[in-house]
Amino acid sequence: MPRFDVLAFDADDTLWHSEDGFRAAEQRFHALLQPFAAPGVDVADALVAMERANLSVYGYGVKAFGLSMVEAALTISQGKVSPEVIAEIIDIVRDLLLAPVRLLPEVAETLHAVGDAARLMIVTKGDLVHQTRKVTTSGLDHHFDHVEVVLEKDVDTYRRVMREAGVEPEGFCMVGNSVRSDILPVLELGGHAVHVPYPFLWEVERVEVLPSGPRFVELEKLSDLPRWLSGTM
Repeated sequence: MPRFDVLAFDADDTLWHSEDGFRAAEQRFHALLQPFAAPGVDVADALVAMERANLSVYGYGVKAFGLSMVEAALTISQGKVSPEVIAEIIDIVRDLLLAPVRLLPEVAETLHAVGDAARLMIVTKGDLVHQTRKVTTSGLDHHFDHVEVVLEKDVDTYRRVMREAGVEPEGFCMVGNSVRSDILPVLELGGHAVHVPYPFLWEVERVEVLPSGPRFVELEKLSDLPRWLSGTM
C-alpha cells in the first residue's frame, strides 16, 4: 500500500449525514407545490432543473438550495404561489441551517486511527458559514490540520489545494461519497481516491460509470479505511 502525506475527507455524507435532510426538504417542497402545478408538470424534475441552472450563480449549499426552491415555486405556479408557501420554504431552509450535525457511524474512531499515518484535512464545497459551523460543532475539528471550503471540486481546485498543502498528487488521497466531486478530479491529477457511497446521492452528482485502476478503491463504510491503509483487507 502507498503511504500518503495527506488524507483529505469530504464532509457532507462522508463524515456526517446531509443528503437525507435535503431529501426530506424536497418532499416537503413537493407537497407544498403540487397543488399549484399544472397537469403534466413534474415538481421534482423542475426543482432539480432549477438547481442545475443556478449552480454557476448560487453555488452549493442550503442557501443556494433555498433560492432555487423559491424560484422553482414561482415558475411552477406561474407566479401564483401564496406568501404562506414562500414563508414555509424559508422555514425549510432555516431548519436545514440549524439542524445539528449527525455523525456517521465510527467516524471519530476512524479519524483517530488514521491520524498518525498522514496529515488530515477536509475539502468540502458549500456555503462557507454553514460548512464552517458544521465542522466546529461536529466535535471532529481537532483531527484536521486544515479545512478547505471551496466553490467547486474540480481539477483546478484540487491542484491548488495540493500545491498549498505542499503535497504531490501521488502523496494525496481523497475520501468521499461523490465520484463526480471527490474521485474523478483527483484521479485525473494522479492522486489516489477512496469512494465510500452514501445511501442517497444528489442527482447533480451522479455519474454513469465508476472509475477503475490501482489508484481507486471503493469501501463499504468509512471504518474500513484503517484496514485498507494498512493493507490488511
